[in-house]
Amino acid sequence: MATRELTAERLTVGDSPEAIYELAEREGWGDGLPLVPPTPERVEAMLAWTDREPGESLGTLPPRLGEATVEKVAINAVMAGCRPEYLPLVLAAVEAVAEPAFNLFGVQTTTSSATPMLIVNGPMVDDVGLNSGSGTLGPGWRSNATIGRALRLVMTNIGGGIPGLNDRATIGQPGKFTFCLAENERASPWEPLHVERGFDPKTTTVTAVPVGGCIEIMDAASSCADEILQTFFNSINPVGGGGGGRDALFAGNPVILLASEHAKMIGREGVTKAEVKRRIWESSRIPLDRFSTGNRNQLMTGRRARGEADLAAPLPVCRKAEDLLVVVTGGVGVKSVYVTAWAGPAYAVTKPVLSRYRP
Repeated sequence: MATRELTAERLTVGDSPEAIYELAEREGWGDGLPLVPPTPERVEAMLAWTDREPGESLGTLPPRLGEATVEKVAINAVMAGCRPEYLPLVLAAVEAVAEPAFNLFGVQTTTSSATPMLIVNGPMVDDVGLNSGSGTLGPGWRSNATIGRALRLVMTNIGGGIPGLNDRATIGQPGKFTFCLAENERASPWEPLHVERGFDPKTTTVTAVPVGGCIEIMDAASSCADEILQTFFNSINPVGGGGGGRDALFAGNPVILLASEHAKMIGREGVTKAEVKRRIWESSRIPLDRFSTGNRNQLMTGRRARGEADLAAPLPVCRKAEDLLVVVTGGVGVKSVYVTAWAGPAYAVTKPVLSRYRP
């Protein structure tokens, strides 16, 4: 295979891990962790896993409006520690966050803890060894860790989401380093996320979701779907989530990462995924008397401005039941996770992995 021309500027640094680490720290290129030097040889090896040309643009990334070319993304994937075969997934992730519906400008510049969560579906989950089982959001899996990290470096180095400069997160969260998992399709009683969103089961996809933080939902004692769902109802409606009570901002995609044991218990009773969403959405509404006076007044003001009839209606976790995403993942155990939406407004975007392997 002929080497394709690279156009990125080349710098000469000392031949040691410390040299590139110090250079990246001085220039603001990293995330605080050590980086792999993106030598031409490593970048070319990365690009060998896609048919896309190095200069092809995947979109412009705010707030800097930097152009995310395939070559630039490959450079950041090398620095993140990705294996070359991960590149097609990283490219799809970048294309997803570049879509207007994702609202990357808001995610990059908000004082909230917003960050992309990547959910991978399809055959490449096994091909690249993505973890969809025990500890799917934890350490120990190079693919999960580095694919999510590569997107973060792209957002920093191309998009300009530099902490303290354009990234104005008040506190932030660990998911801003990396936040990537795979759906455990084998353990799910329902169709997987990408099929639900209109893709063929044999297509590998990456879904990028603008999210806030995680809340663990433990239920080891319930013996039926009704009881498990009741636990979920009571766990996912904190009054400070999703915009501090401003229902005009409840416009995103909250995610329930459903443990396989919970999923099997619910599924064997014939409860569909759509029914799970509907019941959780209807039963987890927040009464206005749980909000502070200031937040309650703000809700009333917004509802009056929109001409809503019921100013005192309880607040849902998202605009409609279909906006709630349910993803089966993780290993043995009875601990699911609720991932709050960042509702800027901002929505999940799913992209197919279009790149084809060259080797």
